[in-house]
Amino acid sequence: MPKNAQSIRPFLKWAGSKFRIIDRIQRLLPPGKRLIEPFTGSGAVFLNTDYDHYLLSDNNPDLINLYRYLQEDGQAFIDYCKNYYFGDKFNNPDTYYKRRELFNKTTDLRKKSALFLYLNRHGYNGLCRYNSSGGFNVPFGRYKHPYFPAKEMLAFHYKSQYAEFRVAGFETVMQNAKRGDVIYCDPPYHPLSASANFTTYSAGGFSEAQQHQLAALAKAARERNIPVLISNHNTRFTLDVYADATLENFPVRRFISCNGNRRDHAGELLALYS
Repeated sequence: MPKNAQSIRPFLKWAGSKFRIIDRIQRLLPPGKRLIEPFTGSGAVFLNTDYDHYLLSDNNPDLINLYRYLQEDGQAFIDYCKNYYFGDKFNNPDTYYKRRELFNKTTDLRKKSALFLYLNRHGYNGLCRYNSSGGFNVPFGRYKHPYFPAKEMLAFHYKSQYAEFRVAGFETVMQNAKRGDVIYCDPPYHPLSASANFTTYSAGGFSEAQQHQLAALAKAARERNIPVLISNHNTRFTLDVYADATLENFPVRRFISCNGNRRDHAGELLALYS
């Protein structure tokens, strides 16, 4: 993305979104023909980089299905989401919990994708969280007037014409990368403390063993001349795991808590294998 270009904001709320630090990520990402994101999340990096092609994968099928419908249907899907799932009459606990139950039961993927957007914009702090059975379980958020991101969705639709979306684990995606690719990884972060562990973004969590595996795959990719950039918390654990990478750390304000006075700064780490 050219300097001074206006950043494109993701249409989903997302814990740990990289929109606020996109300038730092842009500076570190090497050039290449295709950007691969094994943990796509809100797509902030995809939206604000300028590669010829993108492979955007995630192990959350609800997220990928939403992106595929928006990619394929564009304005028609945006109108569908707005007309049937947004408005003050739908912004109440009773409707929210009925729609959350429907989301967890329906087999209609188009409807489920629109409901995913509804739950994201109406749920508590935009969290994406599932229980051990795979059921979405984020409580009602109590916003006065949830914003419908029509402009942001349309921008995503246009940019997504250069992307392939895939439901896949990070292992498969990284092992299949080829020369000319650049990989950016934004995995579930290693917790700052035992009580701060947030890895239930998809059922199954993300273990320390997987953190080690991700680092090993990054080193293996580097040996094949495929650069990898990884984001994580700056902790003793991550400093040890990424010891073979070039490291950059800096403070970032976290926005998980609904209490603005408790949204403290935490250490962010960028590890570049290049």
